[in-house]
Amino acid sequence: MSRPLLARWPLPLQWTALLLLSALLSWAWGAAGMPAALLLGPMIGGIVFGMNGAVLKVPRLPYIGAQAVIGAMIGSVITPSIFSAFAHDWALFCAVMAATMIGAAALGWLISRSGVIPGVTAVYGTSPGAASSMVLLGEAQGADVQLIAFMQYSRVLLVALAAALVARFGVGHAAAPASAAASWFAPVHWAMLAAVLLIAVLSQLAGRLLRLSAWALLGPMLVLSGLHASGLLQIELPRWLLAASYAMLGWNIGLGFRRDTLVHAAHALLPVIGSALALIAFCAALSWCLTLLLHIDPLTAYLATSPGGMDSVAIIAASSPQVDMPFVMALQGVRLVFVIALAPALTKLVVRSSAHLRAPSIPTGD
Repeated sequence: MSRPLLARWPLPLQWTALLLLSALLSWAWGAAGMPAALLLGPMIGGIVFGMNGAVLKVPRLPYIGAQAVIGAMIGSVITPSIFSAFAHDWALFCAVMAATMIGAAALGWLISRSGVIPGVTAVYGTSPGAASSMVLLGEAQGADVQLIAFMQYSRVLLVALAAALVARFGVGHAAAPASAAASWFAPVHWAMLAAVLLIAVLSQLAGRLLRLSAWALLGPMLVLSGLHASGLLQIELPRWLLAASYAMLGWNIGLGFRRDTLVHAAHALLPVIGSALALIAFCAALSWCLTLLLHIDPLTAYLATSPGGMDSVAIIAASSPQVDMPFVMALQGVRLVFVIALAPALTKLVVRSSAHLRAPSIPTGD
């Protein structure tokens, strides 16, 4: 069988074509007034190339660097008000996150009971985050690793697309202007930018040494958030640097979709999409409860409760001026902590307590 056309292209030509397609899609997405065009354009371009045989993978160091920049971007919007918001409503925050995790576990359990997606694969695949941990745990339990990865990637993609569509049409406001030439070529305070990036890199190293999960994003986010909120550091990131980082994130997600994986998961495609949409709908219902209890903007509540893809949600929130960014990041931060700390244990508990999920013992002969 001959290789797909894109697989036969030289790597420099593949990257050039992907860059051009991503730029075109970003322009079209932004022209339609949609938020996060610089993320979703490369993400969709990556899917097109990944599904058509491109042998591309985002290099590790640029991807880690992109996460450092996104962590710095999140840190730049964190103010002392985020801590007071959490302190005032900590019980509600924890209740919302616990409901998200329990709802995801229940959804996976129900799918596994139906037999459409086999055994523990459904439970690990519907976890609202900690994708790499879920893949490893599922593999140890004999689950279908490819299908778990596909379910996790699909959820991240659908969460990002749904959040962008809600931000554009659910509230009725266009995204923040993203095409002004001045913003691309605004003066850069190079010394301050170098300090921010140096601190971000050192924070990543510290996070890795401390075995912090998602250290490449969380390390810079936590350290730079504290420095910015305390007034010790001003964070100003040039638009071209953010665009490059968003592209790395979008390509990393998009290129993860491969034709062979889709063929492998074809029998479960509708349940996979359905489970992701069901989890998104469940979290949207939780956001409606937040608007009633806290009287906050519906879009803020929706983005704050989106199930996974903290970096993607942060980019979409940053492109929507009416959103209370500190509140979104506070709730997303709590969700990430809950998922990292409790989701693996909760998933293992569901598997152990469900007879139909436990691997049957191998009978021994007399």
